[in-house]
Amino acid sequence: MTWLRSVIAAVLLLPQAVMGQEATARFGNGATEFLLRSTTDIAIIRPVIDRFVALNPDLTIAYEQWGSNDLFAVSRAECTGDGVAADAVFSSAVQQLVWMVNAACAHPYRSSATLALPRTRRWRDELWGITTEPAVIVYNKNLLADDQVPRSRFALLDALRSNPEFYRDRIATYDIASSGLGYLFAYADSLEASTFGALLEGFARVDAVATCCSSEIIEAVADGRFLIAYNVLGSYAANITRPEVGMVLPQDYTLFLSRGLMIPRGARHKAAATALLDFLLSAEAQDLLRQAGLVMGTDTAEADLTASARRFIPLSPSLLVSLDANRSGFLLRYWDDTFAGSTGP
Repeated sequence: MTWLRSVIAAVLLLPQAVMGQEATARFGNGATEFLLRSTTDIAIIRPVIDRFVALNPDLTIAYEQWGSNDLFAVSRAECTGDGVAADAVFSSAVQQLVWMVNAACAHPYRSSATLALPRTRRWRDELWGITTEPAVIVYNKNLLADDQVPRSRFALLDALRSNPEFYRDRIATYDIASSGLGYLFAYADSLEASTFGALLEGFARVDAVATCCSSEIIEAVADGRFLIAYNVLGSYAANITRPEVGMVLPQDYTLFLSRGLMIPRGARHKAAATALLDFLLSAEAQDLLRQAGLVMGTDTAEADLTASARRFIPLSPSLLVSLDANRSGFLLRYWDDTFAGSTGP
C-alpha cells in the first residue's frame, strides 16, 4: 500500500516531508526566546511551563506541539544542519529520541538531579525520562457493566471471543502508522508472545479501529462511539473531564512510559535547556506534573499490580531494535492486515 510505504519510510529514517506543528503557544515575555518542541498537549503542560517562566523571567518559551513522527523528522533534519534546532525536544516516542542520541544529535549534561534518576530513565547523560505514565484500557462506564470491564488482556480477549457482535467497530487503539507512541506500545506488546498475536486476531474479528490520537480516542469513548480503547496513554485519560470514562491498568502487565527530554546538539540556549531539565526533575515540577496527570503511580485506577506486572520502557539502545527495517516492516504489515478498512471516530 502507498500509505504503508510512506510509514515505513518515516519509521526507518528515510527523508519525508514535515507536516508541521499541531499547535503553538508562547509563555513569558523575556528577552531570550527559547524554542521547545514537544508532543505533549499544551493544555496539559501549561501549568508546568508557566511556573518555569515565572522562575526565569528572562525567557520567553516558544512552545510547539507536534505529532511524534513529524517531530522526529524535523529533529533529524536539524541535526544535519537543515533548519534551526530546538533548544529542547520533549517526546513520548522515546525510541525516536534514542535514535537521535545514537546519531550524535544530542548535547550531554550531568547534574545531581539527572544522576538521581534510575538507570532506566537516563542514557549517556544525553536523554532523560521526565514523566511516569501507564498505557491503560479506557472504557465507557455507562455502556459497560462493572463485570464487563476487562482488567487484563486475557479478559479482553475472552470478551471479544464471547460476544463479537457487541464489540464490533467499538474497540479502538492508536494507528501505529501515524503515531510514534502507538508504534512504541505495539512494539512493546509484540515482545509479549503469549497475548500479542491473539489480541490482534481478536481485534480483526470485531473490526477494531486504529485511529489518532489520544484525546480524540478518549472523547469517542466518552461519547459512546467506542466501548473500549486499548493502550491509551493514562495521562490523557486522567485529564479528561468526562465522568463517563473509566480507566484500567491491565493486571497481566502494564507498560509505563517516561517521556524523554533531549537537548539538541545545535541548541542555541543550552544553559536555559539544562535549567529546564533540572526544573522538570525537581520536587516542585514533579508535583505539578503529578497534578497534570503526567506522573501517575501504580495505584491509579484501582490497579493491584504486582512488581512483575510493572513493565517500564527503558531509555536504552534496546529501543533501536524497534526501528530495525525488518522488525518494523513486519509489525506495520501485520497491523495493516489487522485493521484493514478501519476508520476513525
